[in-house]
Amino acid sequence: MAVGSLTNAEQASLDATIRAAEQQCRAEISVFVGPTEGQDPHRFATSLHNTLVLPSRSILVMVDPTVRAVEVVTGAQVRRTLTDAEVALAVEEMTRSFADGDLAGGLTRGIRLLAEHARA
Repeated sequence: MAVGSLTNAEQASLDATIRAAEQQCRAEISVFVGPTEGQDPHRFATSLHNTLVLPSRSILVMVDPTVRAVEVVTGAQVRRTLTDAEVALAVEEMTRSFADGDLAGGLTRGIRLLAEHARA
């Protein structure tokens, strides 16, 4: 997880949220917060997702605050229980918090929603 824009306390809290979410939905969850290095955000997020150990069982949340991009990429097994509409709801929740300047809170709420909906 690359999270350069979070404090140590926020990162520790987010790590705990991710671990609890992974136990709830049985998927691997990764978060990347940082620049997409001039690439298309969706392509960048997809390339990150493809480098994960088990991409078919993984959810990647990518946030580039500088270009205001949020992408969620899900693996084939995850898509069996997590719909595009449910992902869109989580992204909407995150972006609402991000607009209020709450990066950590938005990520936390989004990850919890994704895990809740991805439960088998």
